[in-house]
Amino acid sequence: MLLLDASHTSHTRAQTGIQRVVRSLHTALEAEGKAVAVCFDPHLGAWRSLDRREAELLRPGGEAARSRGAKWTLAQKLSGHARRLAGKKAALPPADGLVCPELFSPKVNARLPELFSRVRGPRVALFHDAIGLKYPEHTPSGTVARLPGYLRELLQFDGIAAVSEDSAASLRDFWRWLGVPSTPPVQAIPLGLEECHVIRDTSPGRDRPRVLCVATIEGRKNHPALLAACEALWREGLRFELELIGMARADTAQAALDEIERLQSAGRPLVHHGAVRDDALREAYARCTFTVYPSLCEGFGLPVLESLQHGKPCICSGRGALGESARGGGCLMLETADADNLAAALRRLVQNPAEVATLATAARARTFRTWRDYATGLADWMQTLPRRG
Repeated sequence: MLLLDASHTSHTRAQTGIQRVVRSLHTALEAEGKAVAVCFDPHLGAWRSLDRREAELLRPGGEAARSRGAKWTLAQKLSGHARRLAGKKAALPPADGLVCPELFSPKVNARLPELFSRVRGPRVALFHDAIGLKYPEHTPSGTVARLPGYLRELLQFDGIAAVSEDSAASLRDFWRWLGVPSTPPVQAIPLGLEECHVIRDTSPGRDRPRVLCVATIEGRKNHPALLAACEALWREGLRFELELIGMARADTAQAALDEIERLQSAGRPLVHHGAVRDDALREAYARCTFTVYPSLCEGFGLPVLESLQHGKPCICSGRGALGESARGGGCLMLETADADNLAAALRRLVQNPAEVATLATAARARTFRTWRDYATGLADWMQTLPRRG
């Protein structure tokens, strides 16, 4: 049995990348009877199993939130304080291993030794990306400040499961730069996808293509370049719609949000839904002609593979982790995701339905790892790891 740290995800309805990974991995492991989710309760001052509300928040497919922050109810706070004052200790089940799939906070890190002591086997963390070091100008300042310490804290684990080869290389490079003599093994294990029924678009026919972009609105996702590219094409007279889905980060999204509002006020065919439920997301994939993912840098880039899984071509960068996903077919890859290149790619697909059809055929010919595949691969790799201390 594995313990899975869900301290943050069990207290938020956010559906951003890491939260989707945590929920999907937990569901896959739990289905095989291989994992129990736990959290650090700051009000109790101890690790414990999840309560009913926390377990419900850990299920995939719930209502999406406007904020990714963790929230504790008054009842949870009072319960934790009461148990702490009464000296009631939280019991955890015996465990053969530990998985930490979140970017944990300094407070959680300070209490990891207590959790480590409850685990007989290997302790593993998932590593998502070092984007804050590569693109600090597009990353919230708090994340940039936190990242170097977090990368050092990963040294206490017995192994690191990176979500892509690019992320694995970034972590190894940082540790090499630090001059650390002995590091945990870093293994790239690509993420999985939900096993979903791909639906067909049953809405009335449209007289123009619909382009879908699924991405949190934040600096590195590069929405201003996408919006500039679309505006240039609309001014040319090209007929297409742009649909945006994704929660906005207040700290780096304002420029994109202002431009979205300006374009909508000008009557451009632009729709922004914010965060949506999984069923609404599947319907959006069914409606669209193709997708665009303008992100500058990703640890993995789930929306690219989700687009291909639904048989919809995707315009995205051909570099780094995105290139790892795109090279299997179905994508129009860019050398750089600037406004000019995005505009050229959008023009090419909007004006050439035959090329869209060819890319869609390539997308449908691909096979994709499921979360069950990922969970099995992770568990099998963990069994090869010795304890480092």
